[in-house]
Amino acid sequence: MTHFETSIDGLRQRLLTMASYAAQSIRTAVRAVVERDDELGRKVEEDDSLLDELEKVIDELAIQLLLRAPLARDLRLIMVATKVSHDLERVGDEATAIARRAQDLNREPQLKAPIELPRMASMVTEMLAESLDAFITGDCTRARAIIPRDKQVDALNKQLHRELTALIVQSPDNTNRCLNLMAISKRLERVGDHAKNIAEEVVYLHEATDIRHTQRVSIDTPPAAPTS
Repeated sequence: MTHFETSIDGLRQRLLTMASYAAQSIRTAVRAVVERDDELGRKVEEDDSLLDELEKVIDELAIQLLLRAPLARDLRLIMVATKVSHDLERVGDEATAIARRAQDLNREPQLKAPIELPRMASMVTEMLAESLDAFITGDCTRARAIIPRDKQVDALNKQLHRELTALIVQSPDNTNRCLNLMAISKRLERVGDHAKNIAEEVVYLHEATDIRHTQRVSIDTPPAAPTS
């Protein structure tokens, strides 16, 4: 194995380490909510610095690899790696935000946490793990299968918001707690977005096809003519 190949392998391994930290942070943050554990919330905040440092290390390694004039396939890998590390760093930010909301919730009487929160957390962490596995194995079929699952997470988020809104209407005293839970749900929904982003980058990496925003109207599409 050449020195360049060893460095590329090191890049992949650091991404896997970062992914492991990110997924664990989300799981711990949701436990802090469900178990009303401030200590778990503080641990998530402390561990966020590990993800920040790993992103910096990956960016620096990517720059060093780019200076070696890589082939096109290696260039795509390096570019995708930096995008993936950014998504993982943002997952850590989402976990930290959840942990802070958990500590806010713990200052008030307990409001039974909707079952969808642990379920959403399980869904998005599975999506995250599978997208990284697809990245490592080059399994584009698996990556493409992850993308539609983001819609399921979106649907759960909307359902949870409806349920919490109903609780506020029934009892305004629940407002602050319900708003915190809504914010947590939204953060989990964003984790699903980051997992989807990674899956899309896997397809780009191995097929050289950009499938992002494929459901949206192209920016080059002219506006429809006005009707009379």
